[in-house]
Parts: sequence; C-alpha cells; structure tokens
Amino acid sequence: MTEHEHEHDTGPDAGPEYDDTAEDGRPDGSSTATPRTRDRSLFSVEDGDLVSPLTLVLVRHGVTDMTLTHALSGSAVAGPALNSQGRIQVAKAADAVYGIGRRSWDRVPHVTRVLASPMTRTQETGAAIGRRIGAHVETEPRVREIDFGAWEGLTSDDVAQRDGDAIHRWRFGEIPAPGGESIPDVGARFDEFLRDAAREHAALCEREDVARAWAVASHAVAIKSAVGISLAMDSAHWGSIWPQPASMTILQLRVRGDGQIVERHVLCVGAPTG
Repeated sequence: MTEHEHEHDTGPDAGPEYDDTAEDGRPDGSSTATPRTRDRSLFSVEDGDLVSPLTLVLVRHGVTDMTLTHALSGSAVAGPALNSQGRIQVAKAADAVYGIGRRSWDRVPHVTRVLASPMTRTQETGAAIGRRIGAHVETEPRVREIDFGAWEGLTSDDVAQRDGDAIHRWRFGEIPAPGGESIPDVGARFDEFLRDAAREHAALCEREDVARAWAVASHAVAIKSAVGISLAMDSAHWGSIWPQPASMTILQLRVRGDGQIVERHVLCVGAPTG
C-alpha cells in the first residue's frame, strides 16, 4: 500500500473519529471532546496497523530587521537575530503553543518537544517555546530556510534588476537561486525530516502508544514547502502559501507501526498567535 492508497474513505465525508454519542456530548446531543477522544485524530483512518497520531506545530520565527525591509534572509548565514518586535511576537507564539490541548485544539495533545533550525532567529523562537513548555531546544538542520546563495541580503526588486525574471522562475520552483537552493530542494529535505519524525514516533509508540505533538521553529519558505509537499501540490504553487511571522501551521501525521506515513492532515496554515 502506498502513502496515498487506502481501503477506506478518510476525507471529511467519512465523519469525525471522535464518538459523538450522548454520553460524550451535551444534553442537546452536540459533541464535546473528552479525555477518551482528545488525543485522537480528526478523522478515522481504518488501516489496522496505525499508531496514535503525531502532530507537528510549525512556528515561523518572529520578525527581524531584514523581514521588515523585505530582504532575502536565507540559511547561508546564521543571522539576523529577532528584533524587539520579533521577541514580543515569539513570546505570544510560545504561549499559543502552550495553549494547544489546553485552551485550543482540544483534540491535539500538549506540545512536549521543541526542534528548531540552526538559524539565530529560529533558535530564539524555539527557546521562547521551550521556556514556556519546559523543554530544551533540539537543532534540526533540515527545517532551515532556503539558501538564497548570491541573492542573500537583496530584495526581490534588487534581484529583478540584476537577474531579470530569475526571481519569478525561482518562485515557481523552476530554478535554484544562484549558488543556492530551489524551493523543491527545500521540500525534499523537509519531507525527509517528516518521514524520520514519523519513524521516531512509531519507535516511541512501541513502548507507549500515545499521541504526541512537537513544535518546530522554522521559516517561511521551509513551512510553505512542508505544506505543499504534504498536500502533493505541484511545487509551482508553493509560493502562493504565505505563513506570517510567528504564525502556526499544524500538520498531523498518521503513521503505521513500521514508521511509514499513511496520511498527512493539514489542520491549519499560518494561524496568527498575537
């Protein structure tokens, strides 16, 4: 069975996985989340060998001075750091992550782990989340921003004046930045991370089969690539996804016991946290 082949319909028309019988609902028969249903996925996947779901909360870093000037800021250099506005943003984002399973997203478990790209701005974002939930930040290079190569520090107008329509061809996934990466390159390495995360979660479920949620402090192009590849979108359209600074994008992975991903559910894209 491939990742996209299933014996049962698992789309929205299949109905929610939680049981909305009267004993789990309000007196009027409407459903409510319960401890029995809260950690389960939004839709049932009847595959016979699934472990509990893994949810990944992708948090874009807060603003830097380069964000405000629309300069291209990639992974070729560690900086820049968050500015004062960005630090306020990530504090609010950290509180929003803490609220998952408490004040919001009541069928997603509490976030217990934080990973971040090696860039200064995401390390600072991850540190804010880690302080809020009580976890150390783990560095994960595969969720870093795209490498803009020779375009690092330039604006799109600068690139257009220098290289003509190359910035548009790059945006549609046709070419890499000179000396850097293409958007599909970023999708490939982020997909590798997602598949490894699924295998790690499945291995943990051999000891304790419970739903888990991990936060990932990442970047605009990296997050849009993760969404695009999870939805099997043509990479020419990934550039149309716009996660704002300090926003949350939530992916839920349905995973078999052998660690293979069966389904990817995009629960939200670019949800504000401020």
